[in-house]
Amino acid sequence: MNLKSKIILLAVIPLLAATAIITYVALTQTHVLTSRELAFYESRMIDTRREALRHNVSIAMSAIKPILEDSALSDHDAQEKIKTLLTGLTYGEDGYFFVYDQAGVNIVHPTQPSFVGQNLLEFQDSEGNYLIKSMLHAANNGGGFHRYIWEKPPLMNREDKLSYVVLIDRWQWMLGTGLYLDDIYDDLNSAQASINHNITNSVYSILLIVGGTVLLVISLGVFINIREHHLADARLKTLIQSFIRLQINERRRFSRELHDGINQMLVSSKFRIELVASKIKKGHEQSSVFEEIETAEKMIEQTINEVREISHNLRPSVIDDLGLIPAMQQLLDNFSERTNISVNSDYPSNLDQLPEVIEITLYRFVQECLSNIEKHAGASKVIIRVWLQSDRLKFECKDNGKGFDAEQASDGIGLINMRERLELVEGDFNLTSRIGGGTIIKASLPIGTEREINDA
Repeated sequence: MNLKSKIILLAVIPLLAATAIITYVALTQTHVLTSRELAFYESRMIDTRREALRHNVSIAMSAIKPILEDSALSDHDAQEKIKTLLTGLTYGEDGYFFVYDQAGVNIVHPTQPSFVGQNLLEFQDSEGNYLIKSMLHAANNGGGFHRYIWEKPPLMNREDKLSYVVLIDRWQWMLGTGLYLDDIYDDLNSAQASINHNITNSVYSILLIVGGTVLLVISLGVFINIREHHLADARLKTLIQSFIRLQINERRRFSRELHDGINQMLVSSKFRIELVASKIKKGHEQSSVFEEIETAEKMIEQTINEVREISHNLRPSVIDDLGLIPAMQQLLDNFSERTNISVNSDYPSNLDQLPEVIEITLYRFVQECLSNIEKHAGASKVIIRVWLQSDRLKFECKDNGKGFDAEQASDGIGLINMRERLELVEGDFNLTSRIGGGTIIKASLPIGTEREINDA
């Protein structure tokens, strides 16, 4: 696959992935919102039916109240009048009232007169719901609602129904009425179908747009590929990419050399000069002052040499002059003297046989660790360990400082430099820290086998 095809693929795949994710999220959210809206609509409509049922039962109770309170009527006459009144009391297209006694015997049922006189206490609907038992229980507990399946006139189809029942205290009769809910669910199903239709149309529109976009991208890619085919030489591209990568790496290394080396030496020189000034003010002996001046002069000279070395893209001169182990020890001693932080170190004697790039990387890595500890840690003790393990050089730097949140601080320039320095030599970097618990930095660098180092 050539470069242009890869570019087209890289353009199309994210587009398709983003479209798929956006479509999925949009559809999911639409379904969730639709379900919520429909559930809210259903709840509101059922609440409205509940209020209507309460109102209708209240009207019925008001209608029979004069009969119940008429002391001139016997129980039999009063019951007959109430039966007649409730049988003829209807509302809407299919609204009626029913009455049962405590034994479950039907007393009034306008739409199904055959029920009158029958004991329906054990009657169940199509879902096994004991209708009369449940409604008697609700009525005996102060009145309530019950939902069940019942035949709806005039076609007598089985539909979902909600009833409200109360008790006629004089004879412990249950009076109730109900409303069918099929129209609510017809509206809900119609709304759901309309929403699904709109969603389907939206998906088709998205697919059409995405398909057109992908076609356009592919067409442009093919057009560019045809026009510039003679420039797509794989060898040339490989060389160009290698050169760019090498150039970037060299610039990064040069930047790190300036950041890590010169800065540390200048700070140390400044410290010596400040120490000289302090001794002069305090009237110390000239020999002591001259010693500090000589030390500062040497450090400045080292800084000059370091600049010269960097300018020629060579490794740190202190390693050439002293070797890696003495150079590292001098680095640690200078750090401890400058900061009053105790440093304990442990490393093998054969580190001077390391590859040059590993020596420089390790030295600069130690510098960066010490610089970060000095600037941020607030530590009083540092432990540095270096050891060989198989074909890797292992490094660990531990301090007892104030620590930090490793996740939040991972973007700091110091940590980025340390991580990138190791990545350039295919090394590994690991940092562990917690607030109040100090910091541990671990590194692993490839060096060849331990035997090769020992034999060198």
